[in-house]
Amino acid sequence: MNTPHITVQDLTMAYGSFVIQRDLNFTIDHGDVFIIMGGSGCGKSTLLRHLIGLKSPAKGNVFYDQLSFWQAEEEQRIQVMRRIGVLYQSGALFSSLTLAENIALPLGEFTDLNAKDIADIVAYKLALVGLAGFEDYYPAEISGGMQKRAGLARAMALDPEILFFDEPSAGLDPVSARLLDDLIISLCATLGTTIVVVTHELASIFAIGTNSVFLDSESKTMLATGNPKQLLAESNDPRIIQFLTRGEGRADKPNVTGVI
Repeated sequence: MNTPHITVQDLTMAYGSFVIQRDLNFTIDHGDVFIIMGGSGCGKSTLLRHLIGLKSPAKGNVFYDQLSFWQAEEEQRIQVMRRIGVLYQSGALFSSLTLAENIALPLGEFTDLNAKDIADIVAYKLALVGLAGFEDYYPAEISGGMQKRAGLARAMALDPEILFFDEPSAGLDPVSARLLDDLIISLCATLGTTIVVVTHELASIFAIGTNSVFLDSESKTMLATGNPKQLLAESNDPRIIQFLTRGEGRADKPNVTGVI
């Protein structure tokens, strides 16, 4: 039985007096591909910022294993943040650096490895994402999908236990988006990494998600948590059904494969 890797407890997110989401309670298990989903403006990316330590909650807490992140000492929080990797929408690569130099940055900053060991790790990480031989390319010289994969290689540089993706399919054509989904599934299966994905793309949600939380902008709280396919099959909430079927409604026996 899986154990919680991340526990969100009574979390309220706000900017001043303006509440984004309130009373969030859910767990992300070790090895999950966990989807944060919901309509535009519901607070998906804001929730991710709370999970990775960029925004403190108005109320509640986030636990990594048994450690209370927001009540921990600064050094403990730093140690937690070194256990995670983040892939942002843009890939966030430095345009003036080669792919190898981009991936080497965290290795040079947070380890004592020598140049040869760093180069070996860089080559291995690029190979993992299908970019072997692209070490000396600059971001502008490769496609958007390849930039996302290079950003993922950098996020993986320090062998994180948890990878966070913020709208990974944004700006990608359907083929590139599916290749990225396949890569996420492969990483989870081969490395045992816990993966958290912010997305509203139904194809990705059903293809990769093993667990999820559904955020609602009107009620400003979560409506459900669980496997997305199970939510589609069993939920009685019209807001969830509308989202997961693109407003087409649910058949008595939904064909989830057909949705993909």
